[in-house]
Parts: sequence; C-alpha cells; structure tokens
Amino acid sequence: MIANLSEITDLNNLELVAAHVTEGFITGLHKSPFHGFSSEFNEHRLYNKGESTRHIDWKLFARSEKLFVKRYEDESNLRCNIVIDTSASMKYPQSGKYNKLELSVVCAAAMINLLRSQRDAVSVSLFDKDIYFESDCKVSTTHAKMLFSKLEDIVRDRNFDTQKTEDPRDAESGGSIAKCLHQVAENTHKRSLILIFSDMMDSGSEEEVFSALQHLRHAKHDVILFHVMDKKTELDFDFENRPYKFVDMETGGQVALNPLEYKEIYRNLSSDFCGRLRSHCGMYEMDYVAADVALPFKEILAPFLIKRAVLH
Repeated sequence: MIANLSEITDLNNLELVAAHVTEGFITGLHKSPFHGFSSEFNEHRLYNKGESTRHIDWKLFARSEKLFVKRYEDESNLRCNIVIDTSASMKYPQSGKYNKLELSVVCAAAMINLLRSQRDAVSVSLFDKDIYFESDCKVSTTHAKMLFSKLEDIVRDRNFDTQKTEDPRDAESGGSIAKCLHQVAENTHKRSLILIFSDMMDSGSEEEVFSALQHLRHAKHDVILFHVMDKKTELDFDFENRPYKFVDMETGGQVALNPLEYKEIYRNLSSDFCGRLRSHCGMYEMDYVAADVALPFKEILAPFLIKRAVLH
C-alpha cells in the first residue's frame, strides 16, 4: 500500500502509481464517498405510460400491482477538469525526491483513476505562459491512458535550465496564471468540478489572480485550489545559517543573502499572501488546500473526495 509521496520511487508508469495511491487511500477510509458505478440501482420511480418496459421491477409489481421502474445512476455522474501549472517554478525543489510539479501529476493521476472508476468524465488542461494542452472531457479507458501518457511526458525530464532568461516584456505583460484561469473559465462550457494545481507564483498583481478565480465561480463551476508548495523553504524560509544564492526559476534572476537575516520579514510576507489567497477562496466559496510536498496523499486528496461526494 502506498500512502505517502516518499514511498513512490518511479513515475515512468504513472497509471500503476495512480492505482497504488488510490488503493492505499480508499482502503483507509471507513466509508468511501463514492456511491457506486453508473450501472448500480439507485431507487424506484413510477412507470410512465408509453416508455420502455425494460426496467420495470416485476417483483415489486407482483407485490403492489403498480408499475415501478428501476432508476440507475447516470452514465457520467460528474465532469471534472484538472488544471495543472507547469511553469518553471513548479519544478522546485530540485533537491529531494519530488518537486511541486511531480506531486501535482501524481495527485492528478490518482484522481483520474478514481474518476474513471466511477464513470465520471475527466479532462486535463496544462499551462505555462499560456494553455498549451486541453483534452476533451471523456470517460473511456483509452482517454484515461492518453492522459496518463501526457502527464508522464511533463515530468520525464527533471533537468532544466535554471539560468534561462526571458524577454522582460513577458514579465510586464501580466500574470500567466490569471490569463490562463480566465481561459479555463471561458473554455469549460458545461458546469464542472475544476481542480487547480499551482504554486500561485505569478508576475501579475494579486487582484488579477483573484479576478480569475472569481470568474470560475461566476461561470458556476465548483473549484478546489491545490496551493502546491514546499512549506519548509518557500513559506517558513527554513535554511541553514549561511550565505545562499537564490535563483528565480522563472527569469534566472539571482540574489545572494543569508536567509537568517530576512527570515522574519519573508515569513510574514508569505503568511500574509497565503492568508489573502485562502480568504478570497472562502469569499468565492472555493475550497483551498495547502498541498505541501511533504504531506501524505490522503491529506491532499481528502478535500477532492469530500467535494465529489457532495456534488454526486
């Protein structure tokens, strides 16, 4: 049974990893929030004259002399769009076994596995500066395998250039997260459960990001924001007391300093930002999940399962 990120050693077969994560998590639940496959019987309703007699409950007719039809779960109970930020900052930390992007991909794969087991339709959207991949929203096994393959591709190469430079106009043009979330809201035409995996590090203003989140709710979507982070270093600024050279993974910019001298200021700023983000999610009736790379999967996946059960 795999229940913790640290126990996973190979992401080359993401479908197998997802199956292990799913099995390990569901086994630990007292009662699964999943209520059964689409072919399961749900309840009775009165037979309407002229419709097919295929699903009439004849045993109940023998007892009551009334015609009732067995009602089944819908073929697709839910539509879910998994949105993953694949920008350079998501490939942090470079040390250790897994980074933020890999955590997001494993969680997404586990969710795809859970969704398809319940005949829920699922799609995946990937973005960096722009949305560069959007799948259809389908239920089929072939579709799920295609999604697993795509997710494997984006984590296969862990070696990337942290010294890259970008056109300064890119940073000045506004935040990619806000722009891409607006696009998700516009492109998702049917009401869906939208799962966002992002570290929310954006070159634009907070107001732009909050506006994009509000756009998703205005479009009547149910949203869970998984705020992916390495809490120890990115929020707590927990480093050894010695000089470091910090590199901006998005632009390649560098700064040398001793973390201890700025720890309190940094922690206050990061805490304030997370507080504002959580507060706005609450205002928009969205679920906020602090998805620390050090957390076990069950803590990260639980809000998704709860939300899915409520929407079922």
